[in-house]
Amino acid sequence: MINKIAKIRVFLIALFFGMIFSILLSHIYLLQIIKHPFFCQLGQQQYQVLTKTIPKRAPIFDKNNKLIATEKPMPAIFITPDNLKNRESLIQFLSEQYPHILKKLLSEKSPHFMYIARNISDAELSAIDTLSLPDIYVLQEPGRYYPLACLSPVLGRTDIDNNGIGGLELIYNKTLAGEPAYASIEKDARSGHYYFNKKIIKSGVAGTPIYSTIDSTLQFLAYEELKETVNAFQAKEGAVVIMDPVTGALYVMAMVPNIDPQQSIIDDVSLLKNRIVTETYEFGSVMKTFLALAALEEKAFTPTDVIDCENTKNGIVNGKKFTTWKAHGLLTLSEIIEYSNNIGTAKIAQTLGKKVYEHYRKCGFGQPTGLNFPGQQKGYITHPKTWSKASLNSLSFGYEIRATLLQLARAFSLFSNGGYLPIPQLTYPLTPPPDKEKLYSPESIMHMRTILEKTCTQGTGHAAVIPGVTVLGKTGTARLLDGAGNYSPLKNIYTFTGIVEKGNYKRVIVTFIKEAARHDLYASGVAAPLFERIAQKMLIHDKMI
Repeated sequence: MINKIAKIRVFLIALFFGMIFSILLSHIYLLQIIKHPFFCQLGQQQYQVLTKTIPKRAPIFDKNNKLIATEKPMPAIFITPDNLKNRESLIQFLSEQYPHILKKLLSEKSPHFMYIARNISDAELSAIDTLSLPDIYVLQEPGRYYPLACLSPVLGRTDIDNNGIGGLELIYNKTLAGEPAYASIEKDARSGHYYFNKKIIKSGVAGTPIYSTIDSTLQFLAYEELKETVNAFQAKEGAVVIMDPVTGALYVMAMVPNIDPQQSIIDDVSLLKNRIVTETYEFGSVMKTFLALAALEEKAFTPTDVIDCENTKNGIVNGKKFTTWKAHGLLTLSEIIEYSNNIGTAKIAQTLGKKVYEHYRKCGFGQPTGLNFPGQQKGYITHPKTWSKASLNSLSFGYEIRATLLQLARAFSLFSNGGYLPIPQLTYPLTPPPDKEKLYSPESIMHMRTILEKTCTQGTGHAAVIPGVTVLGKTGTARLLDGAGNYSPLKNIYTFTGIVEKGNYKRVIVTFIKEAARHDLYASGVAAPLFERIAQKMLIHDKMI
């Protein structure tokens, strides 16, 4: 009996240790075989580190190789919520300056590391330093520096992570940023301070600089004149474009108001847009230039053909009433453009019919310009299928056709380069135009040049004349739509589009002022004088006078 009990005990003990051994064996199998890849990866993570090295963002230069955007370390301030030394002082500071950060700090799930602000100015950093708060730390991060704020419409800016979010910074973001390098480094798994083997996984690529066609000095000069005019007339905004009519190179794209790209907070995000390409307008009488070109090309009129403008300011053409700024009697086609008479242009348009639409399209309106720029609009022209009785009249003096300032500058180039549309360009090397297709005959271009020069010497553009220099141009005063869809006499835009030539030197300049405080103004007294002042400074800057 005793032997039997002993045998049972021995069996149970053997069974127990057998089960223990089986469990250990199974566990070893699980660790060594089944989970082997997992633990290998875990081990590698303890002594192998994957590093990412981001190259410096490349600079941007202007046409004269002046630096207009460059890399600059920007300070950021942060806290470590798990290790605060003076919580009360910090909370007081955050409640006054950064309440949204305080709310995040007091939340139940506050992170171990927390930014307070990034890309802060030197003035902000200096103010924080004077407080001597022990819990606020400073970190230098890659940032962007722009010497001239007036270049923001062209350059755009970068975000807090130094990625382009507008203008050339966005268009050429990959080119400027380059490509990061990746490397695998072995380290001491216990202390983490000693590094051994380093293996390059992917080599980085340095960013490539961009060379812009913009002349930063001329941009500043034009911007200062524009700002002075906007302030003098208490206008809502203004813009200037200067372009080479032969190559399409853009030398100036200035706007007022604009942003300072160094600002960390932008109150009005609409100022981030380059309104020269993103906004369309009904420019008014400037468009009479292209109506006259169409009439000459179609041989429907000659410059000396006489048209009865009825000696009244209140005209009726095709049964529709409209007004013109001044009463005239018999005028030639040339004089109708020079004096900007709406009755005369309406009668020209009625003769041309659908050809008006065709020629506006031919001049590039309602179509892309070819410039690769964020948010660019192609404009709009009322199609003949949807014309009302008033449409031809409206189209003749610049309504029912919406265009950008860039399209206007491009179309005016026709009269300076022999009759073709250049492709606007913002960077070097310039792309040569395909085949310079002559859209209009030399005879039509020659007649229009004479008309536009007389418009400046004898007509509404007299304030744009510069002695010793050939100036061709046209004024445009137009009303804007109000919120109810009606043209408001209280909201106007004033435009002058002109050409400056001296020998082989050629420039197209567009000046634009929107919503001046006074409502009894004309472009001849607002945009034309601005054109003259900017052209004078441009000619001196370019050593042409």
